Amino acid sequence: MMRRASGFSLIELLVAFTIMGMSLAVLYQVSAGNVRNAGETRAQARAVLLARGLLESRDSIPDGGVDLRGRTGDLDWALTSAPHSVPEETPVAFHRVQARVTWVDRGRTRSVELSTLLPAVSKP
Repeated sequence: MMRRASGFSLIELLVAFTIMGMSLAVLYQVSAGNVRNAGETRAQARAVLLARGLLESRDSIPDGGVDLRGRTGDLDWALTSAPHSVPEETPVAFHRVQARVTWVDRGRTRSVELSTLLPAVSKP
């Protein structure tokens, strides 16, 4: 009576290692994508905070409006305004104020734009 050897054959081991290697490659791709997305989210959060700060730095706009530009770290920003139409009986004029922040992420230009209405104040 011949006894069969116990254990795995070489073919079975090669198939198991191939499946394990492909599974690890997929997991690596997923984790690399998560790291990239976390970086994008961090940059966008910084841009939104800067845009909000720019809008909140003013409580009114001069009649002539504003057109300011600058750079903070790797973020370029612009704060602009334009008159906003309101009914004639409105006692105060308003400007639509726009904060735009742009940055470059992996060769692509990204931007965040926030806007609000602020009263226009004429200088005495």
